[in-house]
Amino acid sequence: MTADSNDASFNPYIPASAEFTELSFLAVLLGSVLGVIFGASSLYLFLKVGMTVSASIPVAVLAITIFRGLSRAFGTRPTTILENNIVQTAGSAGESIAFGVGAAMPALMLLGYELEWTRVMLVAVLGGLLGILMMIPLRRAFIVKQHGILPYPEGTACAKVLIVGEHGGSNARTVFLGFGVGFVYQILMKGLKLWSSEWDKAITGIKGYTKAVVSLEPDPVLLGVGYIIGPRIASVMVGGGVLTALMLTPMIAYFGDGLPGVLPPGQLKIGAMSAGQISSQYVRYIGAGAVAAGGILSMLNALPLIISSVLGSFSAMGSSRQPDLATSNGEEENGRPRTDRDIPMPLVLLGCLGLVAAIAGSNLIPTNTIGRVIGAVMVVLFGFLFVTVSSRITGVIGSSSNPISGMTIATLLLTCLIFVLLGWVGTEYRLAALSIAGVVCIASSNGGTTSQDLKTGYLVGSTPWKQQVAILVGALVSAIFMGGILLWLNDAYSTVTDRPADLPSVKTDVSKLNDSEEGKDGKTYKVWWVVNPEPGVLPGKYLVDVTGQARFLDDPGIGGRLNYSTSGAELKKFNPPQPRLFATIIDGIMKGDLPWGLVILGAVLAVVMQLAGVSALAFAVGVYLPLSTTLPIFVGGLIRAAVDRLRKFNAEESDMSPGTMMSTGLIAGGSLAGIIIALLVVFESLGKKLDFSAKSASGEAEYLLPAIAAFSVIAVALLAVALAGKKPVAEETKADTIGEI
Repeated sequence: MTADSNDASFNPYIPASAEFTELSFLAVLLGSVLGVIFGASSLYLFLKVGMTVSASIPVAVLAITIFRGLSRAFGTRPTTILENNIVQTAGSAGESIAFGVGAAMPALMLLGYELEWTRVMLVAVLGGLLGILMMIPLRRAFIVKQHGILPYPEGTACAKVLIVGEHGGSNARTVFLGFGVGFVYQILMKGLKLWSSEWDKAITGIKGYTKAVVSLEPDPVLLGVGYIIGPRIASVMVGGGVLTALMLTPMIAYFGDGLPGVLPPGQLKIGAMSAGQISSQYVRYIGAGAVAAGGILSMLNALPLIISSVLGSFSAMGSSRQPDLATSNGEEENGRPRTDRDIPMPLVLLGCLGLVAAIAGSNLIPTNTIGRVIGAVMVVLFGFLFVTVSSRITGVIGSSSNPISGMTIATLLLTCLIFVLLGWVGTEYRLAALSIAGVVCIASSNGGTTSQDLKTGYLVGSTPWKQQVAILVGALVSAIFMGGILLWLNDAYSTVTDRPADLPSVKTDVSKLNDSEEGKDGKTYKVWWVVNPEPGVLPGKYLVDVTGQARFLDDPGIGGRLNYSTSGAELKKFNPPQPRLFATIIDGIMKGDLPWGLVILGAVLAVVMQLAGVSALAFAVGVYLPLSTTLPIFVGGLIRAAVDRLRKFNAEESDMSPGTMMSTGLIAGGSLAGIIIALLVVFESLGKKLDFSAKSASGEAEYLLPAIAAFSVIAVALLAVALAGKKPVAEETKADTIGEI
């Protein structure tokens, strides 16, 4: 049905007067477990490509199928559509928290601080819960009063999936198929190493054109990402990768080849650098500038919407009386039906005050009392502003397109500028600025997700306060686990080196160092965290001997600066653009320590792309990421283009098509396999036993053909499943049911 902003005649799928089981223990438990699983896979995905995909629809599909299977196997009662919605509500929190954790927290290591589990967990918990609580007063403004105005595309699609599940439809088999294929493929490729996990080919034979390398990572996770984001964004991203690999890197090599000395911020002469070193020491700053400008431009594009969101929300809130918490029956209470009852406002305010007090009273902002109080106030102001913006934008374009990076950049810029104006530029305030931005980032992300979930509940007839309780529990559980998973992945891919070129020549005063750690040689060393670098000493973690001389560098697995091991082997690192960007902003504003020329080049590049009608942020991410990452994403986008052309899916059907479901499975299965494979990296002896490439006398596992063949099989399988599947939802659902939504 079509409704105006104040249409009180809307009838959800389950009437407000009906009494159904909803907030059951099993539903919350399953939702929390799925939230951790999809949160872990989303975190891995973010560290690979700097983005995540919405988990709501896959979680809803899995909830329907798992509960249906349990009912058949054990003879338990069938679950209700409202219980299934509770599962997807609790499960959706993991993905949004993973984005914020992966975007902000690794920047700690790039600034020279330790990545502590307690700090990561505290930021995730405070940001996740604060975003949900701040969204609750906005529910009636955005979801009820503007029903029919704000379409909430992903929330509406999720509601349709739940309704189709009531009639027996489900795409869960396709999700499980993709999960199994992605999981097994990654284990065979990166665990057993039956074929190469990356191929690269240098372009040679052209005078003056050097350091140009075409590379490909035959990864099913990246293939699935490309299918989901579609051909347009995938093409823009690979365009950025091509620019970096085939233009910017060779251009820097050409102009810098004859320079007699080192050109800052590089550490070697350009003529002695590899393509990877040029990219990490020069092009990465160009990419960071492009990402920053792209994020700001995305905010400016949405500025009219942002202004109307803020003004409209306060206006709507003023005319919307908040209901009291409901009892379990479907009768009206205090003039509000079951489907229009939120957690009581006093409890919401008490919860917000408690979280703010925790921010001000904890060591999250490691300054004096005044600094902690001002920091907490900034979290409240920026948090509520961007939760409002995020919730409204989600209603217009969906959570997957929500410019959370831009909101975080704005928060970080404003926070750093305020600190500089107050004269707060010490090392503790750099940590405080990042912590504030991290909380606001997660709050904004989770606020948008909560808004989307409540829209789904509004359409199917859920009880709002029960959904709000479910996502609070789901967010808390996911936040506790995300920190440990982040540390696990970082430790798995960190590198300890004693190469003199990577170590500072200056000594430090060991009497000021407290922590000790065992080095690769079995000896015990003091740990030197360099957070305030000086000439010849880069930020990071060093192990020093009793004389104060650094003997080892522990380079992080996320955003680390080393490209090659001591033996000369290329290192595998996670390099999402956001952590480097956030660290660059903090250093640039609070220390003035920034290669502004390279950053401005990237910003100008983003502006040019925007003027040309190209998504500046997507292009900027492509510039930052290696071509080996964006090329398989492009292949996935091409498959999506072929399927949409042949099957003629509209946008809504594509979001729930077999191809999208299989791609979701590929991402989840491949990502979780990647987390498990980290075990083989940490336990080297186990990894060597399972390394078939090391046992192969001919070395065929490293050849191009097996890798391309395996990747081609996955790509063809995805195309076949996408083309063979039934047309989703729209053809399976009764017109009157969907028409009301």
